[in-house]
Amino acid sequence: MSVVTRFAPSPTGPLHLGHAFSALLAHDRAQAAGGIFHLRIDDLDRSRCRPEWEAQIFDDLRWLGLRWSSPVMRQSERMARYVGALQVLWNQGLLYHCSCTRADIRAAASAPQEGAPLHGPDGVIYPGTCRPATPPGGPMPGDAVLRLDMTRACKAAGSSLSYMEKGERTNIRDMPRTVGDVVLSRRDMGASYHLSVVLDDADQGVTHVIRGADLAPATQIHVLLQRLLGLHTPAYEHHRLIRDEHGKRLAKRDDARAIATYRAAGATPREIRTMVEL
Repeated sequence: MSVVTRFAPSPTGPLHLGHAFSALLAHDRAQAAGGIFHLRIDDLDRSRCRPEWEAQIFDDLRWLGLRWSSPVMRQSERMARYVGALQVLWNQGLLYHCSCTRADIRAAASAPQEGAPLHGPDGVIYPGTCRPATPPGGPMPGDAVLRLDMTRACKAAGSSLSYMEKGERTNIRDMPRTVGDVVLSRRDMGASYHLSVVLDDADQGVTHVIRGADLAPATQIHVLLQRLLGLHTPAYEHHRLIRDEHGKRLAKRDDARAIATYRAAGATPREIRTMVEL
């Protein structure tokens, strides 16, 4: 089986050393195996994405020596695919409309009778305020926040959910308690990250997902969605994060560590590899 990897940045700011590390790992893995490396643009959040940042992504990655398949997939062009998958889950009785604001969720989760709020991959675990006792009927609402009923979803998926990472199998357990009812569709954005990344990886035939350790807690959600939608589960590898001298994870606001900043200062691609210990 050919190795297929990908790198899927959002054009909301400059790529930094952490992005370089992740992209180089995925690219090198595919190259070493004679496989395929995809570049994918995560541009669902149209309010924050900018064409100049997308252009810089291409410039930075080409300068690093990366080459990818063509054409480049853009999430903003795949809304019909995402809506179709949401409809499948809605028809299975696994989604419901949620009208809670972030403040509502924090208040409900912090109520005295609830104890200290529990946190999952998406932050405070949703307390189930809008969750119906029975699956909602009728047409799926459009341009709405739709949550996955995690208890029903886990029952529908059956037992023995697991995935491979670095040759070892990780079993998934108790997601209703540790993850909660995650959002799969956002107002004004359509699909959430969880749904879009699962469908994109499947449609591009990705065999190995190589991404930062900060996304490791989300993998169980993605494996569940793959089971519910009848999709293949790739192998996963969650790499270490690149941090600053204070141990803080790099963010796009860290312009001093942006790839373009190093380029302008006369650094070479080989020196970037040395900086991230490749």
